[in-house]
Amino acid sequence: MNTSSTHHITTSPSPGDGEFANPRDAGEPYTRTAIVLHWLIGIALLAQLAFGWIVSEIPRHTPARGYYVNLHKSVGITLGVLILLRLAWRLTHRPPAMPSFMQKWQQLAAFATHRLLYVLMVAMPTLGYVASNFSKHGVKFFGHPLSPWGPDLPVVYKLLNGAHIVCAYVLAVVIALHVLAALQHALIKRDGVFSRIWPPRN
Repeated sequence: MNTSSTHHITTSPSPGDGEFANPRDAGEPYTRTAIVLHWLIGIALLAQLAFGWIVSEIPRHTPARGYYVNLHKSVGITLGVLILLRLAWRLTHRPPAMPSFMQKWQQLAAFATHRLLYVLMVAMPTLGYVASNFSKHGVKFFGHPLSPWGPDLPVVYKLLNGAHIVCAYVLAVVIALHVLAALQHALIKRDGVFSRIWPPRN
């Protein structure tokens, strides 16, 4: 088991930008565990981002707002645990090497995007959870109150929650770019890159 967490960037000559690359040259696919975690967390993140935006539109100081905010926090904590599991898997299982037909700048862009995604995926739920511990409302995990470990400090809560929201917006943009790149590989280039992370048929 290789414990390296770095995408292996290949240095073989690349024919152009991969437009006419043979899908068979895309390299090894990701493991089943990596594929399941990728799609499970990806879909859950999109749902949680949309849910957070919807909750923000509910009028403050209403029962509905309190209920859905706590539900958002509960889902966020659960998602945070899944993200940590994925990070642990990522740190202990080296991903497949990037296709040799990808240009160096494309490989570096993919590497940087993946790194940024991991940073944001960890930072967003962490900031949300920490912020809640500096609020009088605290956290109710699916209806069960969790003892706050921080004092009620509105200024600290506002700062951390603001950072949580900024992370959410930045994450949404990075995910959008990630999806666009994936669609380019799947629908335009058809170079086999997307199929490496797509669930196998058998």
